[in-house]
Amino acid sequence: MKDILRRKYREFSLPGLAKQELRRDRQGLPDTDTPLDEAVRAAMDWLVRAQDKSASQDGGVARDFSLIKGWATSYPETTGYIVPTILEGARRKVRPDLRERGRRMLDWMVSIQFPEGGFQGGKIDSTPVVPVTFNTGQILIGLAAGVAEFGESYVEPTERAAAWLADTMDDDGCWRNFPTPFAAPGEKAYETHVSWGLFEAERVRPGKGYGDAGLKNVSWALTKQRPNGWFDSNCLTMPSAPLTHTIGYVLRGVLEGYRLSEDRNLLTAAQKTADGVLSAIGPDGYLPGRLDADWQPAVSWVCLTGSVQIAHCWLMLYGYTGNEAYRDAAFAANAYVRRTIRMTGNEDQLGAVKGAFPVDGGYGSYEYLNWAAKFFIDSHWLERDIRLG
Repeated sequence: MKDILRRKYREFSLPGLAKQELRRDRQGLPDTDTPLDEAVRAAMDWLVRAQDKSASQDGGVARDFSLIKGWATSYPETTGYIVPTILEGARRKVRPDLRERGRRMLDWMVSIQFPEGGFQGGKIDSTPVVPVTFNTGQILIGLAAGVAEFGESYVEPTERAAAWLADTMDDDGCWRNFPTPFAAPGEKAYETHVSWGLFEAERVRPGKGYGDAGLKNVSWALTKQRPNGWFDSNCLTMPSAPLTHTIGYVLRGVLEGYRLSEDRNLLTAAQKTADGVLSAIGPDGYLPGRLDADWQPAVSWVCLTGSVQIAHCWLMLYGYTGNEAYRDAAFAANAYVRRTIRMTGNEDQLGAVKGAFPVDGGYGSYEYLNWAAKFFIDSHWLERDIRLG
């Protein structure tokens, strides 16, 4: 009874927008869907708004828009991997200002790089301000895209970040020396997503060992994979039931390792994990936000970020294998997330992707996350390309 009363009091104390969204979500998933291209444009417009409305006004992208706190300050980690999405949007002619917006993001990240090559964790105003492996890897994805798009001006910071990651890796391929202070301590299998940054650095600056370093980490991470594809040591806070967000991270890193190396063992490993998650998705695209070691639901809410990340990985695997089960599950997961998006109403919510559905779920509660919009756009572009053949 006390827990119920506390929950009722918290909900009563919510600001109006948060109450409105909670009421809306508790009515269930809307029946209406938004056409794919319209949803992508709305999400891109929201990312642009997140850059313009960042509370730190520095060229980076606000971490989130909170229905309780408003716009956050810029988030270096995710601004890093948002850059390739912004530049791809420029190539796809989604908006005429995207290329220069990507350059502004890059210039801001270069301005905050530590001399040794690493980047801080957390938001730009978070403390402590220390170099963090994971965040550096995510920013490296953006820096490498900057080299590919703009050339020489981003070569030096790209090489400095990649070299720092390669040099700070332990002999077994794990990174242990520069963990984030904003997650539970311990080894993290999902740092294969850091390896993706090294693979991108290898593509733009080949022959310096960056790709080999990344593959070494992926090999280490696979020692954490169980026969059914589930990974130990693979969550920010709850390793016994990881978020689909971090499952998406580890899976994408393994797939990117395969894309670089064409090592069929990596493809097989990725399929094991992808098949495990496939067993957990409902016909309407509902994917529980945390999954235990038997791929059973550990929560009832959906981690929307994780859903579109995994959808993107399924679509990659469809391209590699032709297995239509991956394609169909990805289309369903994408459609589920699309149906949670607002296309009318408060400007700061339009096209944005919540951390969780319902909005009070246990990931990014009452927040619209910049990386959720990024992964939403990426997954929908791949879906569009597949549908168009």
